[in-house]
Amino acid sequence: MILTVTPNPSLDRTYEIPALDRGAVLRATTDRIDPGGKGVNVSRAVAAAGRRTLAVMPLGGPAGAALAGLLGAEGIEVAGVPVTGQTRSNISAVEPDGTLTKINAAGPELTAAESEALLATVGERSEGADWVACCGSLPRGLPPEWYAELVARAHRAGARIALDTSGPSLTAALRERPDVVKPNAEELAQAVGRPLATLGDAVKAAEELCASGARAVLASLGADGQLLVDGDGAHFAGAPVATVRSNVGAGDASLAGFLVAGGTGVRALATAVAYGAAAVQLPGSLMPAPADLVPAAVITTDGVPLARPLTEPVP
Repeated sequence: MILTVTPNPSLDRTYEIPALDRGAVLRATTDRIDPGGKGVNVSRAVAAAGRRTLAVMPLGGPAGAALAGLLGAEGIEVAGVPVTGQTRSNISAVEPDGTLTKINAAGPELTAAESEALLATVGERSEGADWVACCGSLPRGLPPEWYAELVARAHRAGARIALDTSGPSLTAALRERPDVVKPNAEELAQAVGRPLATLGDAVKAAEELCASGARAVLASLGADGQLLVDGDGAHFAGAPVATVRSNVGAGDASLAGFLVAGGTGVRALATAVAYGAAAVQLPGSLMPAPADLVPAAVITTDGVPLARPLTEPVP
């Protein structure tokens, strides 16, 4: 069973539009509402793969009730922690070339009691979980050290931890030795405080996160593919993408694929890339099913020039 934790979930409405014209009245060609939040998306992809998942999150107001209902319709068990604030709603506008414009609401401010209730729920429900995936930004009211405490409690319950966050929250959590962290290229550059222009730069940055406490780093490098650095070395993988329709949730789908495939080694890396490549070719934040997957190729970094430039260097 894969348990996910989403401290700041959302309802996500996605509009596909011909072009984003500021100040104009725009008519969408399609629109959809999906459950949102990084951990929520991981649960959705895990459920689509036919695996059991439990989604833990704070829920408040009508939007929270709607979110729980949408997840239930997808066969996902929800452990909701009631909060007084309203669950947020986000808006995405996607243009035909895949360009995404997103407006994310701040979400509710959690009280100290609500924060503790969320931690306690994770601790209680993580017993027997194969993985606990802690994903996304923290809502107002939770300090950067909140994820570190969550990782510590989940480890005490015997679960392995996958952490997908950034900034001070990631830095603080590294001391508790998460089993895998999953930054994108921008977050990886932020974590080490310098630009990443080549694959070698990304490998070095991932190695530094491992030295700081992460047992493994699964880094999404956008169109360049994904990188896995762990105790067995560094591996790189990529997969063909015919058309990018929406990259919302693609990183979350990748993490789900990685965990579904066991969460370690090159097979899990290949599955992560296959899930991410499939996700960007689907509308909105729709999560891929096994039938959507794109075969991925994995190679050791010994077979790839580390001076190879990244498609979009991170400043």
